[in-house]
Amino acid sequence: MKKLLITLFFASMLVLLAACGSDEGDSNAESESSESDSKLEELQEAGSVTIGFANEEPYAYERDGELKGASVDIAQAVFAELGIEEMNSQLADFGQLIPGVQAGQFDVVTAGMAINPDRCENAAFSEPTMQYGEGLIVEAGNPQGLESYEDIANNPDVSVIVMEGATEIEFLKSEGVSEDQIQTAPDIPATFSAVQSGRADATTGTEMTVKMALESANTDELEFVESFEQPDIQGVPSFGAAAFSLENTELRDAYNEKLAELKEDGTISELLEANGFSGESNFVPVDTITTEQICNGEA
Repeated sequence: MKKLLITLFFASMLVLLAACGSDEGDSNAESESSESDSKLEELQEAGSVTIGFANEEPYAYERDGELKGASVDIAQAVFAELGIEEMNSQLADFGQLIPGVQAGQFDVVTAGMAINPDRCENAAFSEPTMQYGEGLIVEAGNPQGLESYEDIANNPDVSVIVMEGATEIEFLKSEGVSEDQIQTAPDIPATFSAVQSGRADATTGTEMTVKMALESANTDELEFVESFEQPDIQGVPSFGAAAFSLENTELRDAYNEKLAELKEDGTISELLEANGFSGESNFVPVDTITTEQICNGEA
């Protein structure tokens, strides 16, 4: 009888421990499930997404308190397809966009940012949303006769100013321009101001950006170099895309799926044209050039 009671006691304890272990396991499972809720589900539930932009027309810029631009319109169309209608915008210096998405300050960066291998190490880019070339702004009359990056490299007395974090800095270096010739500024208006004041001889950026910025500046002290020769280097033309945190590749993949659908039905071409781009030359068809190829240095 005593043995039976002891046996029953230990059997009861095992059941109790198993039950406790099961509760703890269920609790842990619930906790892990809660922690593993995807970023996409989180944004869909909230119905809003936080966008980082750098005030660079015609890609993404603020006017009259409203966020506009080709990259903005494309992102808005894609997120709407994902059930996310509201876009909360946050302005930042261009060089702070990727650090911002890394730190969780933004859910996505939409600034027409060019994909390149270095940036791919710090951000998860969508498939290309557009392609574009480079442009050069100089003092009216082009007194230095600058028509290419090589012209700048060949004259060590010439200085060029570029927006911080822009791909043009590396483009210039690859064409032989020395670091002593290159200055940086936080935004496009600051680069224009430097050329106007004589602190720099030229500024460069993506063709549409500098051309439209010059139109907005409404000044006869500067001119766009129509005869500018595009550099024959890797990265030109550039392919712009939305950028996500490396931790949010599921969100990026969902974005890519809807982006491809909107390319196929003509929506992306229409949005590019509505923002002053060409629906043909600035458009990147599905699977012609992929982000993987660009990140691997194959395009």
